[in-house]
Amino acid sequence: MGLIAIGDPVFNLAVRDKLIGWDTHDRSARLVNVMDAYVLGAIPPYNELLGGKLVACLLRSRDLYDDFARTYGGSTGIISKEEKKARLLAVTTSSSMGRSSVYNRLKLGGQQYLKSIGYTGGWGHFHIPDRLFADLRDYLRDIDHTYADQHRFGQGPNWRLRTTRAALSALGFKEDMLRHGIQREVFICELAKNAAKILHTGKGTPDVGELLSAKEISELALERWMVPRAKRRPEFKDWDSSDLIDLFGNQTRMLRNQLKCSDLLKDMASGS
Repeated sequence: MGLIAIGDPVFNLAVRDKLIGWDTHDRSARLVNVMDAYVLGAIPPYNELLGGKLVACLLRSRDLYDDFARTYGGSTGIISKEEKKARLLAVTTSSSMGRSSVYNRLKLGGQQYLKSIGYTGGWGHFHIPDRLFADLRDYLRDIDHTYADQHRFGQGPNWRLRTTRAALSALGFKEDMLRHGIQREVFICELAKNAAKILHTGKGTPDVGELLSAKEISELALERWMVPRAKRRPEFKDWDSSDLIDLFGNQTRMLRNQLKCSDLLKDMASGS
């Protein structure tokens, strides 16, 4: 029905850090209790039935909290060598671009599952395709710049962004080439009632007594969103696996447009 992938959070996320009240030291010490949902949504035909809302709500499930505790609760930091005693207190995610209609006002049974906390600044590297990035790395190697291969864990955050910025700067471009201008709405899902307090102070026991299981959340979401939508829009039943071909075609066209942008940037870099 859908996909969830959570991973290490963005190290520098201004709206998140401002909400929690973190300084640099606080963030370094307690970011281990936060994850980022970098894949979150429903697949066809369930996306037509608001299945994305159901999947998003599963971020605040007892299943996810317990899985995280089993996997990372007793882990030792690779860099600090300290036992982290990590607890999943919050998960962040963001819209693909602009305001999200799926995540906004996401409530079930009176419980808010995702809360909008602001927008990103419109900086990033998603408009730099892999082929161009590989060329930029080759250029940095040619000038003996350390960022070309400095991507191991512990060698600094946001390696791809730092590498791209360094290469463009060395080529004489201004840093604002990394400002694509597309702001993404940022959301936070707090799994514990006192998550904000613990993240801010580093003290306290997570209050997760009200967390529902994935099964319970799914039943609520089915009743509120998916079944009513299925009755109003029964055309979802017409979905066939062959329709995936059209989706792949759209993705191919998007990739071609990215490569055209890549060629344009390379021409600019070579002065042609």
